[in-house]
Amino acid sequence: MGSLVRRLFDSRDDTLPYLTHQQETVSRGELRERVAKQAAVFAGFGIGPGSAVGLRTPPSFTQVEVLLALWRLGAQVMLFDFRLKPAEVAALCTSCRPQFMVRAGSNVQATFGFRPEYEVVTECRGTGRPATTGHRLVQFSSGSTGRPKVIGRTAASLAAEVDRFAGITGMPGEGDRVLLLSSTAHSFGLVAGLLHSLAAGVSVVFAPRISARDLLRTAVDHRVTALFGVPMHYELLAAAGDPPELPDLRVAVSGGELMPPDVAARFTERYGVPVGESYGTTESGVVAMDVGGTLRPSVGPAAPGMVVRVRQGELDVALDESPYLFDSGGTQYADGWLRTRDRATVDGTGAVRVHGRADSLVVIGGLKVDLTEVENVLRGHPAVEQAIVVHEGVTEAYVVTSAAAGSAAGEGPTAEELLRWCRERLADYKLPRVVRLLDALPRTSNGKLVRQPTLLRERAPRP
Repeated sequence: MGSLVRRLFDSRDDTLPYLTHQQETVSRGELRERVAKQAAVFAGFGIGPGSAVGLRTPPSFTQVEVLLALWRLGAQVMLFDFRLKPAEVAALCTSCRPQFMVRAGSNVQATFGFRPEYEVVTECRGTGRPATTGHRLVQFSSGSTGRPKVIGRTAASLAAEVDRFAGITGMPGEGDRVLLLSSTAHSFGLVAGLLHSLAAGVSVVFAPRISARDLLRTAVDHRVTALFGVPMHYELLAAAGDPPELPDLRVAVSGGELMPPDVAARFTERYGVPVGESYGTTESGVVAMDVGGTLRPSVGPAAPGMVVRVRQGELDVALDESPYLFDSGGTQYADGWLRTRDRATVDGTGAVRVHGRADSLVVIGGLKVDLTEVENVLRGHPAVEQAIVVHEGVTEAYVVTSAAAGSAAGEGPTAEELLRWCRERLADYKLPRVVRLLDALPRTSNGKLVRQPTLLRERAPRP
């Protein structure tokens, strides 16, 4: 892993800017020096090759510096999202048992907005154990259902993904400035946003806060040429009132979950830039990508070096070894193939089209119903901003509406009105039994919509 870190730094001139927030910029050379100093501090704690280290800091210059320093020493880094609650971190540590925990020293829960620097606290854990495998990055799946899986990536796997991104047409290159909104604790933000940018000489720009005003001001001030985010960010920007022109923006890519076509269309109409799609998994990294956003509804061709197949209607990805640690993967990896459990097709040109999760196809009264289709019908209502449909015995829809788009008294549509909307457009057996209106839908730490019926019911107002 130390060799990969050196390769990333040595790939471009040290004078190039790398990390930027407002008026503060850290060059590649400055970060290289910081990483070396931080590595010496960690070595003083006894961290070295094979040490298992948990890392929990907010997105920041410090997070990048610490991560690269730990990798330079050959440590296995377990990357915890800083938004996880202490009880969630403790539950994950029960199985992972890191020897050390590195965290931000200040009260990060009270932090509002982006801060470049944090004090770092290193704790030695007497119950920890060293890494037993060659994995040097450990992540926890941010899937929309179920308990997180523990996923390991080797140095070779990460290096191969950086090379895959480099081989994809349209990716930002030296001199570009990417506004990174995707979480740096998750695969797309970490590898496409940070590691590929370090390899390619791209400057990574962070916004002070996740608000349309701050994102647009940052894009204008730093003449941002590329934007990496999740659908939630594009939805936010598409709804901005009287936005400025972004003449330098040429690339906008969404990752993490499939981009709703209507959100992509509104963003493109507003800013003149098509929204590309990056499809991947935490286990494999990027699988397919369409940077230019010209191939929707497909997510683009398989990334260079990736081998995929469609088996029983679901997409499988070839991997040399299981990415799962502590027997957390169940049957999802077998015989050299990772089952994504996404329904998909591959056309004659090799473009991959993802049709939704396999568990979104349910049988009701002996008839197959695609819950994604029901969601799309609900989202077609002019006052519906977001919709999730789940099925456990009965079909339930959870909807967020825009009051401004409503009628008469300025209120959004009622549940009964939305049911009538569906009844006019769907066969009776596809109709949701109930529609519940929420102020906001729950999301994972990476911005994905959560599809757990129990959690959705907890958020719904009592009848």
